[in-house]
Amino acid sequence: MGGTGTGRRGPSRRHLLLGGAAAGLGAAGMVGAGALLGGPAPQAPGGGPEPHGAETVPFHGEHQAGVETPPQAFASFLAFDLGRGTDAEAVRRLLRLLTDDASRLTRGEGALADSEPELAAAPARLTVTFGFGPGLVERVAPDEAPEWLRPLPRFTEDRLRDEWSGGDLLLQVCADDPLAVAHAARMLTKDTRAFAGLRWVQDGFRNTRGAVPEGTTMRNLMGQVDGTVNPAPGTEDFRRLVWGGESGSGGNGGRQTRGDGGDRGGGDGGSRTGEGGESDGDGGRGNGKGGAGGPEWMRGGTGLVLRRIAMDLDSWDRLDRTGREAAVGRRLSDGAPLTGRAEHDEPDFKALDPLGFPAIAEYAHIRRARSDDPAERFFRRAYNYDRSGPGGQDAGLLFAAYQHDPVRQFVPVQRRLDELDLLNEWVTAIGSAVFAVPPGCPEDGFIGEPLFRK
Repeated sequence: MGGTGTGRRGPSRRHLLLGGAAAGLGAAGMVGAGALLGGPAPQAPGGGPEPHGAETVPFHGEHQAGVETPPQAFASFLAFDLGRGTDAEAVRRLLRLLTDDASRLTRGEGALADSEPELAAAPARLTVTFGFGPGLVERVAPDEAPEWLRPLPRFTEDRLRDEWSGGDLLLQVCADDPLAVAHAARMLTKDTRAFAGLRWVQDGFRNTRGAVPEGTTMRNLMGQVDGTVNPAPGTEDFRRLVWGGESGSGGNGGRQTRGDGGDRGGGDGGSRTGEGGESDGDGGRGNGKGGAGGPEWMRGGTGLVLRRIAMDLDSWDRLDRTGREAAVGRRLSDGAPLTGRAEHDEPDFKALDPLGFPAIAEYAHIRRARSDDPAERFFRRAYNYDRSGPGGQDAGLLFAAYQHDPVRQFVPVQRRLDELDLLNEWVTAIGSAVFAVPPGCPEDGFIGEPLFRK
């Protein structure tokens, strides 16, 4: 059918496409090659708001970006397992390569071997944050691992799955544009192929930029205000709790502080937020090599606990509003404690309701998360996830908790929540991983470089 009588096949689709590309390049010479080959992005029409795609967050510095950075709207957490042949020198090469490409992408430039650099032109506050699992540190300097760099203890309510847990290397990619996140994640994954295999990817989202006023506490998929009480970035309190303070020190220096920590489902500040109480004391001791919660190469770094919290939203929907608020201890409308008028009011745990029962129940999330030890607090940067489809419901919270010593700060709060928290009826941890987030690096260095100086 359709033969030419010459014995030859007609032009292939590949030849037609290549011919079209050549014609396009000829046209580019007439209209300006930059218009077709990655020239300046077109300007927004006059009268509209200025686009924020060109905004950048510096990659280099004392600390890695993506922790203190105001949370972006979209996130992708990617965990990798190192290959068997990836020794310390190979890890060094991998980290140099990733650092170079991450710094380029966060500036709005294409990665070194980027075949689609146009997709990098609008970084939209893109950040790339590196985390080291136990396996990576063991390959490089096994005697230098922080004492807390290990899996969390198994909690009764956990139903952990391997496909959402563990990992040797973490890349946390965040931006206000999902295209920027997707392109950066793809470019960085390419960098790892000779050294590691992708273990899991967990994508999350918050309100898009401009949907709510800046500084508004996010809501999780259960409708709860999520992250009310959180150490404020840039403060001394944040420095002590997250970055670990000066070498040889740790904790909270004996100050009276209030705050919130925890994990799981939502409520008072995060995927199972917990609250630190008001207390005098030394605020805790450094736990690990080198003081301040870790070895010398981690000075200026922090620890990350990442928990995947599944929510039973169908069952939650069947609970009346009064029951939902009692489970959390806060009003759904504005996040205020049941004993307060505004979101940031301190809960009154001694207050009684008209029947003489505690106004905030013993099993309420914010009561169970409260601690008398000011060191049992951490910084939350949570994201919602929703992969629900014809196969069923799959939604919840990616709970990222940053602190200089997870064993000292995170674990005690989680144990109290595990013992008695009514939210356990609707939320379950199905993934868990712990990573050391090294300090930042100068422009001529790479992330994790101090680890190789031992």
